[in-house]
Amino acid sequence: MDNSQLFSGIDVLRDLSVREFFMFFVYLSLIFVIKLTVEWIFKLILKHTRYRERVLPIIEALLNWLAFYSSIILFLFYFWKESWLTYPFYETDGVEVSVFLIVVVIMIVTFASRIVKTFNRHVMPFIYEQFDIDVGLSFTINRLIYYTVMFLALALSFTTVGLDLTALGVVFSVLGIGIGFGVRNIAANFVSGIIILFERPMEVGEMVEIDKKIGRITRIKLRSTVVETLKDGTMVVPNQYFIEQIVKNRSSAELFARVQVSVAYGSDTAKVEKLIFEAAEQEIPAMKGVPLDQQPDVRFIGFRNSALDFQVEVHVVDVQMKEQLESRLRHAIAKLFFENDIELAKAPSPADE
Repeated sequence: MDNSQLFSGIDVLRDLSVREFFMFFVYLSLIFVIKLTVEWIFKLILKHTRYRERVLPIIEALLNWLAFYSSIILFLFYFWKESWLTYPFYETDGVEVSVFLIVVVIMIVTFASRIVKTFNRHVMPFIYEQFDIDVGLSFTINRLIYYTVMFLALALSFTTVGLDLTALGVVFSVLGIGIGFGVRNIAANFVSGIIILFERPMEVGEMVEIDKKIGRITRIKLRSTVVETLKDGTMVVPNQYFIEQIVKNRSSAELFARVQVSVAYGSDTAKVEKLIFEAAEQEIPAMKGVPLDQQPDVRFIGFRNSALDFQVEVHVVDVQMKEQLESRLRHAIAKLFFENDIELAKAPSPADE
């Protein structure tokens, strides 16, 4: 090597010259220049929208892989003759652990993660489409494939560096007993996540009601489930909640805009019911998207100490429509009650309650 050392004070890198250090980064830059050039060429070739949407992401993922692993392989070959790369700093059961071996382990884990994610993202959707598999089941299959492959990759990595998996299992068992009481909630959520993935009491894409908030499940992870609501943002719900609590699944149930109104005693109940029905009949055609094949359901639902309670229900197709229609119904009912001298019930006093 050249005598002009760049890292003269560092034992491991003392033989590295400025020239070789510079040339390594030149070769590294060349790899990424080639990657960007090939991407640009494929973008020019694939002009059809369908091919750009389906084929181009796969090509970009493959080029990213090649660039990443080519960089690692360049690093290994370029510094192969350096003693620090293969010098064993740890030895167990005849396996000499070196920097080279650690890099190989990292390559195994990252390669497994990348290939299974790409497989699930670009290959499995075609299989699900052929067999008409719904979104919830496909998500479960993807997660199981990912966890299985990563477990095998980690097991292979531990074996490569000389770790005895049997002894490692005993160590984790002892540690698990010691810290189990401290992380029992995490463990419970983890087990609940596995139960949800296998039993599928709810799936990705379904509508659920949690604490009177309705949202759509977008992701089921091992510890928690992500629920997107219309107005309250994203809720991250521990999986244990879905197993231990009563959760309403709104996907298979019909959705209704529901308004309750209370009038004073002495009011003409038949007239009140007629006015509420009239308000619903006015607002249903005025709002786009509300199904017109079902009549609004108006009922006299109960007596209270100082009020007569009525309720109107109108079939709707989504949560946003439900909230908008409920607001319009309240406005229409208030207007008709005022025009017809219908008095609303007064708020009950604490003594009445």
